[in-house]
Parts: sequence; structure tokens; C-alpha cells
Amino acid sequence: MKRIVISILCLMTICALRSSFAAERDVAIEPSDNSFAVVNVRDFGAVCDGVTDDTAAFQKALDSLGERGGAVEVPQGNYLIAGQLNVPKAVTLRGPWAAITSHNGFRDRGLPKPTDDGATLLITGNAGNEDGKAAITLNTNSVLQGVVLYWPEQNHNDVPKPYPWGIQMRGKNPAVLDVELLNPYNGIDASKNERALIRNVHGQPLRRGIFVDAIYDIGRIENVHFNPWWSMHPKLFGWQQANGEAFVFKRTDWHYVLNTFCFGYSVGYRFGGSESGVCNGNFLGIGADSCHTSVLVEQSAVFGILITNGEFVAMHGDNPTEVVVGKDNFGSIRFSNCAFWGPSEQIARIDGRGTVGFSDCEFCEWDRNNQGKEAITVKGGSVMIRGCNFQADKKQVKIEKTTRRAIVTDNFVRGAVRIESECDNTRIDGNLGN
Repeated sequence: MKRIVISILCLMTICALRSSFAAERDVAIEPSDNSFAVVNVRDFGAVCDGVTDDTAAFQKALDSLGERGGAVEVPQGNYLIAGQLNVPKAVTLRGPWAAITSHNGFRDRGLPKPTDDGATLLITGNAGNEDGKAAITLNTNSVLQGVVLYWPEQNHNDVPKPYPWGIQMRGKNPAVLDVELLNPYNGIDASKNERALIRNVHGQPLRRGIFVDAIYDIGRIENVHFNPWWSMHPKLFGWQQANGEAFVFKRTDWHYVLNTFCFGYSVGYRFGGSESGVCNGNFLGIGADSCHTSVLVEQSAVFGILITNGEFVAMHGDNPTEVVVGKDNFGSIRFSNCAFWGPSEQIARIDGRGTVGFSDCEFCEWDRNNQGKEAITVKGGSVMIRGCNFQADKKQVKIEKTTRRAIVTDNFVRGAVRIESECDNTRIDGNLGN
């Protein structure tokens, strides 16, 4: 009898535990107002045929997440965006790409086009109006990920048509991840925000790639490559080479830029100033190929622009030069372990009141027309050239009398040492020719 009672009690206990576990399980899977929600843009009316305007359906899906945040999924297909999208705070707009893709089927026959696969947003709004509202605006903690942005009305055989920014980043911690900007006139406006993250972005911006200004807390740009995958037609690409600027930095505090590259622009990296101030930052493993000016420094902060492991090539237009430092610069720029080649006219032209340093750098090609031009001309400020290798048997450095001070020491040169100084405050020693 006791055994029967004990067995009944055990059975009742097991049943109670099972009921408790089931209740906990039911509560766990029941969504709450604070849960992370995922919605599908097609459930809000997106037609996905590349012809019907899906702007309203996208915005309805984004707004449905309200204040709680979440993700709007964009399945494979072509979505016409004739208006503008605003991604609310803590909302992610994401397509199926888990890594950045490439579509150069317009340039190379037989390779994929942007409308062949993945999720492609066809941007047509504000054509001809560069100052119009951006196609997509990101806000605090909002993310754009895994999609292709394509401007189908842009003609790859002609001078490009102006458009506003493809993406505008505002608020705190907005992010652009794994996005292909195939052919924007203006790519990403990464100004007036805090701690923005741009990672894994490829494409061919035609006028400007990334613009940074009014940043008072550290921003990050990683693995961004701008190549002419969409078009190298002489009329369009020639315009890009004469007018394009890949990376533009104005006021920013310690921006961190890693593994970035551009090909075929008038200016690869432009550092300047605005009413907000000037730039300082850490630039590692950056490159600018086939440009007119690889690095243009109009202004920099006294804290310094630090460029390490860079590779720079200038070869197009009149007097192509890898580094140009303007007369208004008052800050510091340092190049460490960088390589420069051409065929360029000069490696660097330096002016202003600031300090420019080259250490452990390779200077490969300059004076492309053999007119007796030196690799580096210094007109103003202070310059340090130490431990570098001048590989061409040509004039190495000219320091004009308007230079404040200069140190040129412990460099290797090919042929004779040809370093000229008109400045009294100059130290030249230890340079070894062969």
C-alpha cells in the first residue's frame, strides 16, 4: 500500500514538473512588446519586380517596428526605391548577402549584374538634384546590411547624372555593413554622427565615396574598396578621374581607417577643414591607385594624421603627385613604411606651416618626363625625411628658402646624392648613394 501511495505521489510530482516546464516554454516563445522582432518587407506590400515603386512598403515595414527595434528582412529580388527611406533607431534593414558581393557584368561580359541575384535596391529618387535628401538615412543604432544599391538610370557610357547621397548616417552608432554601392554619384555621408561604423563596402562612387565631417567621437571605416567595376568607358571614367574624390575627411577626432583602397580618382584621400574644425586620425593599410593626387592635405590638426603601410600611385592629368600639402596646413602629417610610385611627376609637394614626416618609405618613380624634377619639393613648414629609399637615379629633394626647418638624414639613394637646400635651418647628413 505504501509503495502505491509513493508511486502516485511521484507521478503527481512528475506531472507537475512537466506542467511547469511547459508553462515556462510557452512563456519563452510568446513574443512581448520588448522582444526583438523580425519582419519581411514583402508582407507589407513590396512587389519586388523592379518596376513598381516599393518605397512605401519598405517604410511601412521599417515603421512597424516602432520604438522596440528589430530587423526588416529583404528577400532576394529587385526593389524600385523612387523615394527616400528613413531607418528608425535600433532597426536593421538587411538583405541576404552575408559578405560583400561584386557585380561587374556591365563591364565584363558574362559576369553577374546587380539584378541577377541577391537583394538590389534600384535608386531613382532626386535624379539631377545633388543637394536633395539621401536615398537612405540611418539613425541611432540603425544598420544597413547585405544589400546592393544600384542607380539604374545612370548611363555608364556618358558623364554621370548628379544624385544626392546614397546613404546618410546620423545619430549614434549607425552602421553600414556588407553593402555594395555599385554606381552612386555620391556614396556615404558619414557626417554629424558619433561612432559610425562602415565595414565591408565595395563599389564605384563617381563623384564622392565617403564624406566625414563634424565627428566628435571616434568613427571607424574598415575594408572599403572603390574600383571601376561598373564602368571604364572613356567618357564616364575620364570624368571620374578629373572630378572624383574617394575619401573626404574634414572635422573628425581620431577616426580609425583600416584597409581602404580606391582606383581612378582625381583625389584619393582629401583632408581639409570646415566650420567644425579639421582632421586627425589613424590610417593603416590604405591605398590610392591611378589618381591625379593620391593624398591631398589642405588642413590637418596638430594632433596628427598618421598614415602607416600605405601605397600610393599618381599617374593621370597634369603634374600628377602622390602627396600635396597646401599652404593653409598648420598641423602634422606622418607617413611611415609607405610606398610611392607612378609614373608620377613628383612624390610630394609640401607647403604651409605644419610638419610633414616620411620615415622608412619607398620612393620608386618620379620626373616622368625627365625634366630634372626632384622627388620632393618643400616650400614651407617643417619636414623630416629619414630612413627612406629613393630608387630612381634622379634629384631627390629640394628645400626652398621659405621652409622653416628640415631634416634629411640616413636615406639610401640611387646614383649621387642630389639634395638641395636654400634654407639655413637644414640638417642633411648620413645619406648614402651608390
